[in-house]
Amino acid sequence: MQTNIRLTLQYDGTDFNGWQLQLGRPETRTVQGVVEKAIEEIVGGSVRLMGSGRTDAGVHAKGQVANFHTNNPIPVDRWVFALNCLLPPDVVVTNAEEVPTDFHAQYSAVGKTYYYYIWNNICQNTFLRNYSHHVRRKLRLSAMEEAASYLKGTHNFRSYCSSGSSVKNFVRTIKAIDFETREQILIFQITADGFLYKMVRTIVGTLLEIGMGKYPPEWIKEVLSARSREAAGPTAPAHGLFLQEVFYG
Repeated sequence: MQTNIRLTLQYDGTDFNGWQLQLGRPETRTVQGVVEKAIEEIVGGSVRLMGSGRTDAGVHAKGQVANFHTNNPIPVDRWVFALNCLLPPDVVVTNAEEVPTDFHAQYSAVGKTYYYYIWNNICQNTFLRNYSHHVRRKLRLSAMEEAASYLKGTHNFRSYCSSGSSVKNFVRTIKAIDFETREQILIFQITADGFLYKMVRTIVGTLLEIGMGKYPPEWIKEVLSARSREAAGPTAPAHGLFLQEVFYG
């Protein structure tokens, strides 16, 4: 009898070329490819692992979700141990559970939360260099918070979507958007019903322009209404971004 197994994963994206398997390029290291290979070694056959969404090269995850179908009778409570014995140290399965057959990690999702980490100090932090974006100039947090508040709600986020996306609907709903400070680490937190290609990183890059005093907080509304990627700020580097959690109904 076929079962549908849902996995929750953590991974350090530093040495991965993103989540998605690169068809025709088997030598390219991806999270999907590494995990699929481990599953196939256990079940003795080919498996297609479906993730909640793609993460780019260098992006990390604390709560990525994926699922696969299998006829293998291994008890569900053994999947975590079995997979972690085969996976490299930069990928960890933290949970496995059996879900209804029609569950799909991507299409069943109703929302996601991303965190973006900023190290705001004149000197780089050796231990955070792969997990935060280093910004030397002192940031005006109050201006960034005000600007971020204008993005909350349902809007057309075309200006915050990088070229290369095939989507036709750019409307998304940001349900929560906030900052948290831990000493000199600034953590940008955003929850929405879905995200466009490089949307979070473009929002962060735009907010940093405001934080550095290049534009007033209200500028972010002009960018939003322009519906043009050229109107927004630069795309923040990938290594500061973490997929924190995926939500399901």
